[in-house]
Amino acid sequence: MQTAKLSELLSGNAYPGRGIVIGRSEDGSKAVTAYFIMGRSVNSRNRVFTATADGIKTEAFDPSKLSDPHLIIYSPVRVLGNKTIVTNGDQTDTIYELMDKQQTFEQSLRGREFEDDAPNYTPRISGILHVENGTYNYALSIIKSADGDPSSCERHTFSYNNPKAGAGRFIHTYMGDGSPLPSFEGEPEKVAITGSIDEFTDSVWNSLNEDNKVSLFVRFIDIATGKAETRIVNKNV
Repeated sequence: MQTAKLSELLSGNAYPGRGIVIGRSEDGSKAVTAYFIMGRSVNSRNRVFTATADGIKTEAFDPSKLSDPHLIIYSPVRVLGNKTIVTNGDQTDTIYELMDKQQTFEQSLRGREFEDDAPNYTPRISGILHVENGTYNYALSIIKSADGDPSSCERHTFSYNNPKAGAGRFIHTYMGDGSPLPSFEGEPEKVAITGSIDEFTDSVWNSLNEDNKVSLFVRFIDIATGKAETRIVNKNV
């Protein structure tokens, strides 16, 4: 698989929906993750990321305009010990709670399905970064309908041990805009991870469609120490 420029994948897709990037910094010292949300409706666009003790949560920018919190208000990022969980929905809490009971990442998602937002049946995408004693590995998961058929659920998990420096994987909910929205297909896309945390954040944010982008979270975790550095960008300020 060829390594793509993340900025080109993003700028070439007006509506990838929600997306997760996980990888390793160019110098090999940092575990890297990014999560962004986009929106086409007033309800979806009326959101911001807010920092929490261990991650972030989505909140309504203008509470008076919030028409339906279902599927749009959740905690995308939570930390469980040496594991950082990143997802596009409330399955973050499911993973956290069940992994805390010694289930694996894959096991913790077996009771979840794609979102109940017919006719799109938006996939649930999830990632986990494990940084411990100078080692690093990560995994990505997608749970989706079978070509838009809600009677059939597909589950795919992709694991990456000792990932290479300067490389990552990108998974997102939709292949592009449409009606219904077409679910992501295939293996997570291989992308280059370049620059400092600020350069990486700026590149991702500036590459997202100006009309549809809503919020972005980026975190670099020092693999040797576990210390994390975070950036949050909100269109609504």
